Amino acid sequence: MKLHFLGTTGYHPNNQRQTACLMLPELGIIFDAGTGIFRARDLIQTDTLDIFLTHIHLDHCIGLTFLYDVLYQKEMQRVTVHLAEDKIEAIEKHLFSEPLFPVKPNFDFQPLSDRPVTLSDGSQLLAIPLDHPGGAHGFRIDWPDRSCAYITDTTASVNAKYVEAVGNVNTLIHECYFPDGWESKAKLTGHSCLTPVAQVAAAANADRLFLVHVNPLDESPQPLDLESVSPIFTPITIAEDHMTIEV
Repeated sequence: MKLHFLGTTGYHPNNQRQTACLMLPELGIIFDAGTGIFRARDLIQTDTLDIFLTHIHLDHCIGLTFLYDVLYQKEMQRVTVHLAEDKIEAIEKHLFSEPLFPVKPNFDFQPLSDRPVTLSDGSQLLAIPLDHPGGAHGFRIDWPDRSCAYITDTTASVNAKYVEAVGNVNTLIHECYFPDGWESKAKLTGHSCLTPVAQVAAAANADRLFLVHVNPLDESPQPLDLESVSPIFTPITIAEDHMTIEV
């Protein structure tokens, strides 16, 4: 099963990265609809598409307005956007208000379930509540022989409630907006610094860690000092747009 990183930064795109979007084409699943979702068009393999939103801050949902082009000349039986029930009205009222975007693309909303959902291949998807201004969810998928979790946006801590939910996950994808030294800003904005993310991966007994939602102001090839946390957890990879991994 291939996972495609279509957008790996937060807040706004830069020259190297679009905002949050991951895709499992074989399952017709997209996590978050940031600006990176425009890249999904060439990867669609199914006649259904399920878009799971962690939350509705614009860097995670603005791509819903791109769906006319994403779905252009695609014969889709169904497109469903899954999100927290109390956020549906905000999307309908604001993102698709007539002065901003007068005609909504052809998709339906589905409230997130608080129970595991069975996907088309029999795997189980679980929505995980996260602590973030306005509320957010992470997601975990379990197959019989492997698992993958996507955690963004939140402030990493080994004491956070979500750590138990990602226990023993094979592939952990976690936001890391700030380097170490920005802990007060991370707490204020509901984001994470590097060392606490590495500590979460270790506490969860993950096999490997991929960092996403990195700061768009740092366009260097290595925006985070991974060597500094290697005694805590390894392997860690800073995900890049167009990266594809096996999960």
